[in-house]
Amino acid sequence: MTTKLYMLEEQVGFMMRLAGQRHSGIFQAHAPLGLTPAQFSVLIKVLELGECSQNDLGRKTAMDVATIKGVVDRLRARDLVYVKPDPSDKRRALVVPTEGTKAMAQDLKDAGHQITKETLEPLSVSEREMFLTLLAKIS
Repeated sequence: MTTKLYMLEEQVGFMMRLAGQRHSGIFQAHAPLGLTPAQFSVLIKVLELGECSQNDLGRKTAMDVATIKGVVDRLRARDLVYVKPDPSDKRRALVVPTEGTKAMAQDLKDAGHQITKETLEPLSVSEREMFLTLLAKIS
C-alpha cells in the first residue's frame, strides 16, 4: 500500500485561505468608506430589502446574532443605517438604510462589481462561471 504525500500547498483549505487573502486585499483597496466585508454585506442587503429585522438580516448575510448586532451597531454609529420599531411586532426593530446610504447605493454596487471583477480576473469567462458554480455547490 502506498501512502500519498500530504502537501500543504495542494490542500483545499490552504488554497482557499490564499484566495481569501487575495480577495481581502482587493476588497480593502476598493472598500467604500473603509467598510469591512461584513458591513458592506449588511449595507448591500438592507439597501436591497429597504428594511429588515436584525435577525432576518443576520440570516440573509450568514452572520450569527452577536456578529450582526455588532455590525448594525457600528453602521448606526456611522449614520449609515437606523433602527425603528416594527409596526407589526413591538418586540422587534427594523434596520433601515439612511438617506445618505440610499444616495450612495450605486457607488456601493459599483465597488462590489469591481472587487468581484478583480478577484476573478485570473480566470477565463468559462472558468469564472464554473468556479462560481462550484463555490456555490460547496458553500
